[in-house]
This record gives sequence, structure tokens and C-alpha cells, in this order.
Amino acid sequence: MSLDEAARQLKMAGHDAQVAFDCIGIGELERAQEHAITARVAADAAETALRSAMADLTDEQAQQAGGRAIAELEEDL
Repeated sequence: MSLDEAARQLKMAGHDAQVAFDCIGIGELERAQEHAITARVAADAAETALRSAMADLTDEQAQQAGGRAIAELEEDL
């Protein structure tokens, strides 16, 4: 897995956590639970990708790859 994947998964986890929060506010608890679970799964996937990157990349490679990953996500917005 790459830092691109880690960044993407973290972005998804944040989105799903926000949706779960909003669902709680409107009383849609089943939907909130579903989004809380998908947020946790995305966060776990991001952690796995980060662990792999830590083992495979030098600090300089991580800085370059991380910068590219964030820039690509920002372009998609």
C-alpha cells in the first residue's frame, strides 16, 4: 500500500465520521452506526498503509510521496 492510499483512506474515515455525527444529531442511529463502522475500517486501512510505508520508505521518500498524495487529493476536490 502507498501513502496515496493512506491519505485517501483517512479522508474517507473523516467523511464517514462526520456523517455518523450528523446522523446522531437527527436521530438516525442505524445509519450513524453504519458510518461509524466504515470510518473505523477506513482508519484501520490507513494505519496498515502507514505501517507499510514506514517500513519501506526513507524519511525523504515519505516526505515526497506524502506531498504528492495530499496534492492529488486536493486536486480532486
